[in-house]
Amino acid sequence: MGAGMKAAAGRTGLLGWVWRLCALLLLWLLGVAAWIIWVGDRDQAAPADAIIVLGAAAYDAKPSPVFEERIRHGLDLYHQGYAPKLIFTGGFGGAGARFSESQVARRYALKQQVPGKDILIETRSRTTRQNLVEAKQVMAKNDMHKVIVVSDPLHMARALRLSKELGIDALASSTPSTRFRSFHTSWRFLLQEVYFFHRDLFVKGA
Repeated sequence: MGAGMKAAAGRTGLLGWVWRLCALLLLWLLGVAAWIIWVGDRDQAAPADAIIVLGAAAYDAKPSPVFEERIRHGLDLYHQGYAPKLIFTGGFGGAGARFSESQVARRYALKQQVPGKDILIETRSRTTRQNLVEAKQVMAKNDMHKVIVVSDPLHMARALRLSKELGIDALASSTPSTRFRSFHTSWRFLLQEVYFFHRDLFVKGA
């Protein structure tokens, strides 16, 4: 075999390995995406000490559509008797915000005839991890051990993974419908969660 033929064969072999690696990477990413969707589709709601509603954007005193879905689902679980307390999380979205996300959620719950004594909040968190760190402190102060975590379906896998990492005994109950309704937006949100899955493997505490 001449030198040219050997070089061509080498390039062909290398390309074959590159294609195999790309195929394996694609299968891995599809598997992670499928796992995120599967976790979000499960509803583990069962008796617990409290319902943690993870924060989302609020517009002054009004919850965003996504946050309202979370609040409403948390209230549904509360009214069904799954837990006697609600823990709303989420700090101030910006320097000029009048209300924290959790305060907006509390106002919403009070309007739905939830007694104030059954509502607990924290006002410092800005990320999912911080939501759960602050909620854990609220749990400790109130002698709570098991909680139901409420968030969007595609967000739930990360929320549960962080809960486990923080030592929170958590059950998942995703919002039954999501406001990320368009195909394009849903896929964008899913890709974001796939990214966070891999980021969290290498960057602990993010």
